[in-house]
Amino acid sequence: MSYHAPALRLGLWHRYIPGWREPAALLLVLGVMVLLGSGARQMLAPFVPAHQPEISLDPAALPLYTLRSVIRMLAALAASLLFTFTYATLAAKSRRAEMILVPLLDVLQSVPVLGYLSFTVVFFVSLFPGNILGPELAAIFAIFTSQAWNMAFSFFQALRTVPNDLDEASRSFRASAWQRFWRLEVPFAMPGLIWNMMMSMSGGWFFVVASEAISVGGLHIALPGVGSYVARAIEERNLAAVGWAIAAMTVAILLYDQLLFRPMVAWADKFRFEQTATQVTSKSWVLDLLRRSRLLHRLLHPLGRGVERAARARLALPARPQWLGGWSLPRSYGDPLWHTAVAALVLYIGWRLLRYAAPTLGWDDVATVVRNGGLTFLRVALLIVLASLIWVPLGVAIGLRPRLTQVVQPVAQFLAAFPANLMFPVAVVLIVRYDLSPRIWLTPLMILGTQWYILFNVIAGASAFPGDLREAAACFRVRRRRWWREVMLPGIFPYYVTGAITASGGAWNASIVSEAVSWGPTKLNASGLGAYIAQMTDAGDYPRIALGIAMMSLLVVGMNRLLWRPLYLFAERRTRLD
Repeated sequence: MSYHAPALRLGLWHRYIPGWREPAALLLVLGVMVLLGSGARQMLAPFVPAHQPEISLDPAALPLYTLRSVIRMLAALAASLLFTFTYATLAAKSRRAEMILVPLLDVLQSVPVLGYLSFTVVFFVSLFPGNILGPELAAIFAIFTSQAWNMAFSFFQALRTVPNDLDEASRSFRASAWQRFWRLEVPFAMPGLIWNMMMSMSGGWFFVVASEAISVGGLHIALPGVGSYVARAIEERNLAAVGWAIAAMTVAILLYDQLLFRPMVAWADKFRFEQTATQVTSKSWVLDLLRRSRLLHRLLHPLGRGVERAARARLALPARPQWLGGWSLPRSYGDPLWHTAVAALVLYIGWRLLRYAAPTLGWDDVATVVRNGGLTFLRVALLIVLASLIWVPLGVAIGLRPRLTQVVQPVAQFLAAFPANLMFPVAVVLIVRYDLSPRIWLTPLMILGTQWYILFNVIAGASAFPGDLREAAACFRVRRRRWWREVMLPGIFPYYVTGAITASGGAWNASIVSEAVSWGPTKLNASGLGAYIAQMTDAGDYPRIALGIAMMSLLVVGMNRLLWRPLYLFAERRTRLD
């Protein structure tokens, strides 16, 4: 009895006396909450457009600026996630809603950030006169428009490619639509969605300059943040300040990678679709710390139980009204009526836009926009092909090796988050010094921030590739070329299409800031639709802004309808058959 007494006391000590993990986990959670709260509190300060606080290039101001930028991006990411769960679900579940929502998503993706700011910044500022919350919401909305679309496309693709056997199993257990959504569809989509969330967060950095240093016509707003810091550094040709901004961004990316995305990737490993047991090697010291903290577990247990009960609730759609009985509109009549209503709505919107712009515009303006649109289209198509040839094989190699994924993930996030704006000084200096053509040598800047959509989605697809299929291919000794053609490329094809379609839309968006660049007084123009929209935005010429955005939307929607949408349907059929 006395022999076991020390061991018993030691067990009681570990059970009731917290170790180092308890205070460490609590301090980590409280520290993050205090930081986010203090940064959010700054968003409620008074605001007078004529007397805005000056953006300081002192490196000591960068920690607060970086915190403000990260909070805006996290708020936009939360809004993007809510938008994804509602919009993409409705588009995937309703055939008639898909006819409107998917083309509309193509249009929304094609509208550049400057296009949204041109027509929404005054609205948000007028919502909260005399308060900084109005410009803050305008910046968050602009960042949202650079984050939401690829997440919605990813979730839509996942919902349409849920394996039939899993769907039939959930229905055989009589799970409601609400239960299938939270217990089957969201977990199945989670690995790809998390990688697209990381890409959205990184892509937000690309447009943070345009979002925080707002310049539309005569309205100029500079919100404290890394974006406005970079904008002033470029204006004053201060290379040292640009270097400090890069350092601050690096620290921020590493922090939210360790505190947010690395734990999410490790947590999402349990949702991988496998028929054989595989060893999960994705790890996160933050997730391990939080899981081993008994104090946090007790504090958050009621919340977790509430979320679990909500996911298991047998919620259902309202019952069909009794007065309708068994009557329903035949499909042969319902579809033509629906198509007619959609066409009438599109024609009405087009007529209103034409009526607004016609008094100002002429056929010369239309010809200019068409010519510029064709030039940008050629650049986007060429860059997507080159990015696919480079990043598809590399993404597969990374995604099939979980340990390599852990190493590459933060590096890829930093490279994806690195704003092309910071490369403008180098590009301008080299082009001017060697008398190069801006039309050619400014083109690579368009793909710097958008090529990562392809890489991240291919990594997600390769990471989610079932291990039993890889083992079967190895057992049958499938050779390399056939392995790519019949095993791996079909497996990652839905993910690649999602990455390519969002990379294409992102490249169109990036043309706004890549085809017209400056470094102090030196300005270079590569011509193209992006440069046209940027020029009209600076001039506050709203009819021509609308014309440029309309042409960009037509080109993006046409490309999606003629190329990416058929590939989507092909990938969906292959997945269903498999």
